[in-house]
Amino acid sequence: MALVLCGLVWAAPSDGLERLQPVGKTPVRVVTTVNFVTDLVEQVGGQRVRVQGLMGPGVDPHLYKASAGDVRRLFQADLVFYSGLHLEGKMVELLEKLPKAIAVTDAIPRERLIRLEGGQGPYSYDPHVWFDVSLWKLTVGRVAAALSRVDPAGATYYQANARAYTQRLERLDAYIQGQIARIPPQQRVLITAHDAFAYFGRRYGLEVRGLQGVSTVAEVGTRDVQELAQFIVQRRIRAIFVESSVPPRTIEAVIAAARAQGWRVELGGELFSDAAGPRGTPEGTYIGMLKHNVRTIVAGLLGGAL
Repeated sequence: MALVLCGLVWAAPSDGLERLQPVGKTPVRVVTTVNFVTDLVEQVGGQRVRVQGLMGPGVDPHLYKASAGDVRRLFQADLVFYSGLHLEGKMVELLEKLPKAIAVTDAIPRERLIRLEGGQGPYSYDPHVWFDVSLWKLTVGRVAAALSRVDPAGATYYQANARAYTQRLERLDAYIQGQIARIPPQQRVLITAHDAFAYFGRRYGLEVRGLQGVSTVAEVGTRDVQELAQFIVQRRIRAIFVESSVPPRTIEAVIAAARAQGWRVELGGELFSDAAGPRGTPEGTYIGMLKHNVRTIVAGLLGGAL
């Protein structure tokens, strides 16, 4: 059951937060996994939290293995936040055993998720929900609710931060819609290294293709490269994109294969997919990474015209 406070949907105890206990001190020590979750917690927690992220820029969460130091940090934290939906594939078993570990995507109704063909059990859904801002903003209330349970004295503070950040995300959602609308419909085809942008395509009206599957664990073969190159030639696609957390060699192979078939497709630039940019840069925040991606996609698909 959910509770609505000041226009925000907050997780109720039946949403799995009842196991959290007050820590009685600030700053609340929080450990996070991917760096855009780190940014989310910092936006809501503000001065009352001290956040340590395990995964920095360019790190692939599908493949990341927790070190002994990571495990120690997780157990010493007052609260742990992770994305969930098996994004952190090799850490899932550890995270799910920690009573103080909260999956932020548990705030999103399952009927709004994209089901994976052939997926079963916990692997049934595409985990890349942050590329639909209207879904990601639902995680804000869950973070605020969890922080309020471990730090009840800060509940009003967390609520105010969550409300302000939600409004910023609503403006971001409108910005993305307006920018993508500039691309002629027939040119709205987004091709990347792996299939991370399905939510983005569904929300903002692009056809999306990834060379690899939803997880970068999947292998890429020569046939995959040739088939994607043929699709690019047939559709006369101007640009395709690499990702900051995925080696570029497979996309470079696709470009070469398309050119061998007589069509010059360009590298449209680098997108942030499973990790945000370096800390201290605009792209190191969730909002900044999405704005960078949108500018790069629009420029690439319009042939450099911004």
